[in-house]
Amino acid sequence: MAASQSVCSSSGSRAHRKSWSELLAGRVKRQTITPERERKLKEAAAHLLRSRQNLDALLLEVEGPSCKKLCLSNLIDCDNPEASTNPSNSFIGSALQDQASRLGVPVGILSARVAASRIREICEATAASGLTVLLTSEQRKKLSSLVEIVQYLRANSMLCWRSFCQELWKVQNALVLEAIWHLHEQNVLSLQELLERHPDMQALVAWLCRSLGLLCEQVELPSPSTDVARTMLTDFVRMFVLRGFQEKSDLRRDTELERLPQVSTAVLQSLLHTTLEALAAGEKEASRAPRPGPCWLSVFSGHTYCSTATPETPTRFFTYTLTQILTYHPVLRVSDAIQRQAEWSFARTSPLLTSLYYGLFTMLSPQELLGHLQEVLDMHEVNWQYVLSCVSTLVICLPEAQQLVRDWVAHMVARAFESFDLESLVPAFLIVRQAALEGPTVFPPYVDWFKTTFGSARSPHARSKKAVVFLFTFLSDLVPFEPPQYLKVHILHPPLVPERLRALLTDYVSLARTRLADLKVSIEDMGLYEDLSSASSTQPSSQALQDVERALEVFAHTGKIPAAVMEASIFRRPYYLSHFLPALLAPRVLSKNPDPRMAFIESLKRAEKIPLSMYSDYRQACSTVEEKKPEAPVETEPSCAEGTLGALEARLGALRAAMAEPMRHDVVSAHIAIISDRLHAALGLRKDSVVTPKIQLDLLTPKLAQTEQEVVDMLLTGFCQSLLAASSFVPPQRQGPWAVLFVKLLCGHELLPLVLTRLCQLLLYQGHCLSAVHVVGLAALTIHLAELGPELPHIDLSPPASAQDLSMAAFLDSLLPCRTRAALLFCVRFCTAAISYALCRPPSATVLSRFPSGLMKKFQFVVLRLFLEAREPHCLDVIGDLPWRSLCLPSTDWTRATLCLWRHQAFWELLREKELQLTYRDWLQLELGILPEEDALSDPERRDFHQWIIHQHYLPKSIAAGGCGGDLEMACSILTEAVMDFCQRSAPTHQRTAENIMVAAFKLRDCGPHTWRHLPGSCDLEKSDLVLGIRMPNQDILSRLKEMLVELALERVHKAPGDFLFGIFHRRLQALGDLSTVTVHLLRQQELLLQKWILLGLPPTLLFTGLQGHLATIDCGQFLEYVCSEMRNICYHGGALTHDITAHFFRGLLSTCLHGQDPSFLVDLTLSTCQTKCPVILTSALLWWPCLEPVLLCQWRRHMKSPLPQGLQQLVEARDLAGRFLSLDPAPPAPRTSPAWVCAAALYFAIQQVLRGQGKMELERLSCLQEEVLLSLLFFSVCGLLSAHLAPDEALTPLKVQDICAEVLGCLERRNVPWLGLFQWTEMGPVPGQVLNQLASDQHIRLLPLAFFSLLPRLEQDTLIEKDAFLQVAVHMYLKLIQLFVAGETSALLTTTAPSQPDQASDHPLGLLTKARLFLLWAIPRCPERSFLNMPEVTSLCVPDLQFRPQLGWGWGLSPHHSPALGPLDQSAWYLSPVPQVPLVHWDRSAWVLSPGCMTEGIFLQLLSTGKDLDPEIRAALLSRTQQLVSLDPGLDLDLYQEPQIF
Repeated sequence: MAASQSVCSSSGSRAHRKSWSELLAGRVKRQTITPERERKLKEAAAHLLRSRQNLDALLLEVEGPSCKKLCLSNLIDCDNPEASTNPSNSFIGSALQDQASRLGVPVGILSARVAASRIREICEATAASGLTVLLTSEQRKKLSSLVEIVQYLRANSMLCWRSFCQELWKVQNALVLEAIWHLHEQNVLSLQELLERHPDMQALVAWLCRSLGLLCEQVELPSPSTDVARTMLTDFVRMFVLRGFQEKSDLRRDTELERLPQVSTAVLQSLLHTTLEALAAGEKEASRAPRPGPCWLSVFSGHTYCSTATPETPTRFFTYTLTQILTYHPVLRVSDAIQRQAEWSFARTSPLLTSLYYGLFTMLSPQELLGHLQEVLDMHEVNWQYVLSCVSTLVICLPEAQQLVRDWVAHMVARAFESFDLESLVPAFLIVRQAALEGPTVFPPYVDWFKTTFGSARSPHARSKKAVVFLFTFLSDLVPFEPPQYLKVHILHPPLVPERLRALLTDYVSLARTRLADLKVSIEDMGLYEDLSSASSTQPSSQALQDVERALEVFAHTGKIPAAVMEASIFRRPYYLSHFLPALLAPRVLSKNPDPRMAFIESLKRAEKIPLSMYSDYRQACSTVEEKKPEAPVETEPSCAEGTLGALEARLGALRAAMAEPMRHDVVSAHIAIISDRLHAALGLRKDSVVTPKIQLDLLTPKLAQTEQEVVDMLLTGFCQSLLAASSFVPPQRQGPWAVLFVKLLCGHELLPLVLTRLCQLLLYQGHCLSAVHVVGLAALTIHLAELGPELPHIDLSPPASAQDLSMAAFLDSLLPCRTRAALLFCVRFCTAAISYALCRPPSATVLSRFPSGLMKKFQFVVLRLFLEAREPHCLDVIGDLPWRSLCLPSTDWTRATLCLWRHQAFWELLREKELQLTYRDWLQLELGILPEEDALSDPERRDFHQWIIHQHYLPKSIAAGGCGGDLEMACSILTEAVMDFCQRSAPTHQRTAENIMVAAFKLRDCGPHTWRHLPGSCDLEKSDLVLGIRMPNQDILSRLKEMLVELALERVHKAPGDFLFGIFHRRLQALGDLSTVTVHLLRQQELLLQKWILLGLPPTLLFTGLQGHLATIDCGQFLEYVCSEMRNICYHGGALTHDITAHFFRGLLSTCLHGQDPSFLVDLTLSTCQTKCPVILTSALLWWPCLEPVLLCQWRRHMKSPLPQGLQQLVEARDLAGRFLSLDPAPPAPRTSPAWVCAAALYFAIQQVLRGQGKMELERLSCLQEEVLLSLLFFSVCGLLSAHLAPDEALTPLKVQDICAEVLGCLERRNVPWLGLFQWTEMGPVPGQVLNQLASDQHIRLLPLAFFSLLPRLEQDTLIEKDAFLQVAVHMYLKLIQLFVAGETSALLTTTAPSQPDQASDHPLGLLTKARLFLLWAIPRCPERSFLNMPEVTSLCVPDLQFRPQLGWGWGLSPHHSPALGPLDQSAWYLSPVPQVPLVHWDRSAWVLSPGCMTEGIFLQLLSTGKDLDPEIRAALLSRTQQLVSLDPGLDLDLYQEPQIF
């Protein structure tokens, strides 16, 4: 007032007017002026001025009509002409000062009133249009001019902002929120200053809530002012948050100013409650209260508060908001939550609410969220609907929170049982059930959690009786409110309780069953694999069909009856008999080959789980169905309703639309969760599906049901389209986790096999038809599948030729074959897209997890093969972009994109990883699979490419980089092994099961005899041997091997260029292991045939080499050693190799020797070496000589005029001698110059040829043969007999060969020549033993007992038992026969006799074993005592140092360093350790007679020590006979009952 008075007195002095107090005093009776009176008078005057609403009227009252000459309202009115003529704001300021001085009013107060009055007038123009918070464009223009004036006034201290605030609130009802915001935005009056000056806090809160609610509605409406409205909302909310949730220490101590935090909190809370009310009301139109709508949720975004001083302020706001939500209207009880929580899953929760939750989650870590949830549960009454929907949103939108929720629940359960607190146990159960509703990929099913938590001895309830009582009291209290599925879980998987407290469990089960009965739910009718987490009920018939399919799936993977089926057959028999079995035994047409369903039914029948009457009715019904089978059966596929497919397609479309912002995790997670829900409805999938360890897929005929294919196509198309939509906005590294979430959805346990089957159809069979969109999308999908591979089950492929137990990356690699031109072009497109996408994605922990090695290697293979530019040196592109962006365009230049990727530096940086490099071996495996007739390269182009990549690319490259390091021999070795590996992988026996290998081997074995039928004319003999069911590799690669071997031969004159091959062959055979199993034995045969095929494809001269720098001598030792040790074991021709390898050797021999100075000498020298080191070469030449002779004679005569060398002439002589012998030529045979076994071999092969031609023959001149020849002939005949069993031949049956053996044996018997030693030829002297052991295969040697007992019936038995060595040999053969039978090798003995023949049964292995046993039991008592004379040697040798080693093959107690399989032995090896040097056999005319001591020593030691296990009756017969001998001659000290100490 003092200032006002000074202003007024100065004005009065200028106008010579009385003061304001004098004017007032003149109107009333003068009163005494006291200080108190003066103070009240001044306050009244000031109040009078402030209370005047019309300043113009006041001025008129004071000054009269002349005051209208200066109307301030007109000066600041934009429409008034007077305002437009004002030169500047300074004129208005002067006018206000002038008027204020005349009125005696402070100019700041006057300006505030005038400005507030003008704002009211501007805002009142919108009153006619109803409630609004926004101005029109015209009003904004007026307000802008007013704001400019007010800014000038405040800048020049002509505006009192406090008065201005008060004046504005006086016209509050007319104010528009935008006008207030503009004052704040233009720095005229901050919102904080304005709100702090409101006199009524409640009225202010109501006005702000109403205005902000209208503002939110305006934001949702399409309007030009939408951006203004959204900015206004952000500014208001930011101010409320900053003022309402800052630290208390930051607030000023002014009591009046402390109201603002309360206002801010009240406004935010009111708007939140309004939002929750709208959600609860379901957005009903009847709700008249202004609803903030979805736009209010945008305030819960982290970037809204980026400008805040400290991050703690928005965190406190978000925490407060979450608390308000969780505690809003806590009217639901726990019982309500238990019954209704299935309705609160993520998919069923309002998207607005889930978005609100996710917005709150952005500012809080998962640990903070769970900690706050626990705090709210402990301290507040909560709204269970919001709590549980919050949990669902948490586990869906924040995958890292899933494990934290499990730990949180475990902590609550432990805490509950520590203090027996229901307040902790109730939330734990509710939260677990809620999280389990989201599916097993998010949280374990409730049944698994309940079994894990309460089903073990370490469960929290197992520590005391009180804890058990507490648990069952809690469960019992839940029973009246429990949904049926949870009661079933508790009944079928009850908590583990001690036996003494079993009554508690029984009482609870009875209570639960009663509740189920009240609900009309039968526990007995529950399915075997029923979804216990699903609230929906399934009819028993429908559930049974699903159970059958699931049981068949488990049975197909395990081969065993599922445990659930066995359990149901015992404990839930009504459901099993009434629903499951009828669904399983539905009548149908049975296939000829048993399918999994038939195998499952037969397994149940064998286990007596199907009543006989029901099974009989099933078989009869199937027969009836087959008889009435329609001509054109109509397939009925279960189809989903169009509504479910339409809903799924709509949600996929919504996801694609959301790809404009793919990084919005909340939006994407919501879409994925809803798609999952629609998907389960469309396919009838269940969230607790059985997890199978492996997935079974059929590569040849991948099929899907119609509905399944439609759904999978929808999903794959949706992924591809969403990927391209997202890539059109942002690159893959900025797209967020949407693709990972989508792929995880596809990897559901029931959905993944369908997706993989469809991928197999698309990539393997329809790749060339796919559009660019699908190629790009599916390529990205494979990258994500490969990344998730460690978490996914492995895959078994059928047919058996395919690989087994494949990882996901290996399976995807198998879907991209590189064999034909179309496949190569598709592969390069697919790999280009996949690698480009992987390079654009954010880096992960390891490079190998992002880039499947198979795709990387195939990309390098195809690019090097198809693009000449890739073979040239190139500069890396460091600056250029990856081709991903161009791949997403409608028109894609794949060639340009591929070369762009190839030249990019990022790609070559990947190749620093060794696992991603295309090595020489990798390239060979891929190149061998190329089909030349369908190749993208022509033959000349392919040859040029091979030459470049081998000699220029891989040969000089270092070994560490995948090359050969300049080593040509290494290049040849790797190529050879690659060829063999390729053939083995492509064989039908790649599955490597004994059953499959035996089938293939027997087919191969059957090919052997076909070669005999062409003798002597044709040489096209062994083609079928090489087929093996193997897909032969690219022959061009073998041509490259030949070229490299020739080049290697030129470099290494003194070494056979092919010697390294035999080292490879030996290593591969050793890697197969021993021959202890039939599988390994047959695999070894297959490997040997493949090795033979490799050798036949190479030049024959590579088997030989010259020594000493010239061809004075030649060497083929490696080949001969290989034949003796390995190749003779694939002979089914009785001591001879196949024709092809025999001809190959002799052609190479002549070619090499013809380059020497004396070819005949070299041939003779080599054949002499073969005679001692590899006699099977000569016997093979004798067998195939009719075919070999023309070829060798022609080859020799091209270079030499002399006759064939002497070594070959001896073979001709042996053949001629055999021919004259059989032709009954009276001329005497020529003198024998060849060894006896050579003549015998020629004679036996000639006999076979005659038998094939004539069917039978008489061997009348056998007595003319020398004894050595007869014994050798018996050897070849026995081998022929075994070959006839191993490889049956109609022209040469086992009976015919037995006739030959019988003739030879008869001749030997008549001439009294010892022959029993033939069946122990490994124990003969060094000359015959070594030769015969090298002629027969190991299998023939093992099968000698079969031949021995097959021939016994053809001999005079009374004469046999009189021989000194017969008993020992017979017992030994019998022991070996038993071992063969136990090992299963007697299966090679095939029945070939006609059914009418009486001896057919004896040819069966079991029949032969029985007859041998009966014969021994008959013969032992009748054997002369000579056979037992050396029995004391047996007991004398029973010393601790002697060890019995049956693994040596014959059961003889030989020295540890000896094994009969190792070939010839030196003299010291023929002694039994530790006995003094006593030779066991002697080589002379009686060399075929074994030392009785030796035989007794080996046989009786074995039989008497282990005979109880082998044959107790034979053992008893031997003991009885020896006791009889001891009783007859007391001098014999035979303690046969003494158990040998060596055992």
